[in-house]
Amino acid sequence: QVQLVESGGGLVQAGGSLRLSCAASARTFNTYTMGWFRQAPGKEREFLVAMRLSGDPYYSDSVKGRFTVSRDNAKNTVSLQMNSLKPEDTGVYYCAAGTDWQVWRTASYDYWGQGTQVTVSS
Repeated sequence: QVQLVESGGGLVQAGGSLRLSCAASARTFNTYTMGWFRQAPGKEREFLVAMRLSGDPYYSDSVKGRFTVSRDNAKNTVSLQMNSLKPEDTGVYYCAAGTDWQVWRTASYDYWGQGTQVTVSS
């Protein structure tokens, strides 16, 4: 069983930055692929980026070049640095822990945090 807690969300103007963090309870944190997703009202959950076990991140096209994922196995945390934010980035952001397989799919993740709200004003 893994508990995940996101933090760092808030309100920011377009072009601004936010840094999200995800704290995990698992003692075996370094055995999980960690992913970030977001969900806007009325839309499906959208894949953003995954930190593979190899240490090589896999980014979606929508955030490539703007968002950066990092992982600290010693502290059981994964972070998402978000720069050049756009209004369309608004949504609830979730971190997830799962298998190192088809990491762009929600079905590949067994554990999810409660989410943190990110609102980008125009």
